Amino acid sequence: MEPNKEAVKEESEHVMAIACKIMAGVSPVSVANSHTQHPFPTPSPFSFSGTTTRRTYTPSIHHLNLFLRFLQLLFSFVSALTLATPPANSGQRSPSFTEYPELIYGFTVAILAFLYAAFQLFKGISDIAHRGILISDKTSDYFSFVFDQLMGYLVISSASVAIPIIRQQVGQSTPLWKGTIVSTIMSFATFLVIAISALLSGYKLCKRIVW
Repeated sequence: MEPNKEAVKEESEHVMAIACKIMAGVSPVSVANSHTQHPFPTPSPFSFSGTTTRRTYTPSIHHLNLFLRFLQLLFSFVSALTLATPPANSGQRSPSFTEYPELIYGFTVAILAFLYAAFQLFKGISDIAHRGILISDKTSDYFSFVFDQLMGYLVISSASVAIPIIRQQVGQSTPLWKGTIVSTIMSFATFLVIAISALLSGYKLCKRIVW
């Protein structure tokens, strides 16, 4: 008799539970089917959006960035080289660029632009290889956006201060005068390349923030 009483008690409790579900607006069929459904939810296609959209811009932007960094590397190297070793004229002594603080400043900025371009070129190659061994993508975009503008200002200022030196030596045709002209032209070319790189960095940063 005791087992029968317990079975009747369990059935009455089950009936009461179903009645409560019905009063709450839940169908007993859905309650029964809920126990047979898969316990794990289906993953949403947007659940991995944080990893799949890490790099949203196309590889062509990477290639353009590499090309600009290579031009910056080349132009800054030529700018520093023509100041350090100007073309020599036979039988004519030429003053050194170290005698002019303005040219020392231009040489230093050219070296800094060369090193910065080399770093950006290496970082761009590592980004294309999907290794990310230097810094994260977000930090890289902020870093490039800020330092492109800073380097552009330094380069254009170094080219500007070299113009009075060129005017002072007009008519002398010394190797330093020729080297200063070539270095200044290369500095302006470097500035144009850095300006385009800064616009590209701003585009990537804006796209990362807005989209």
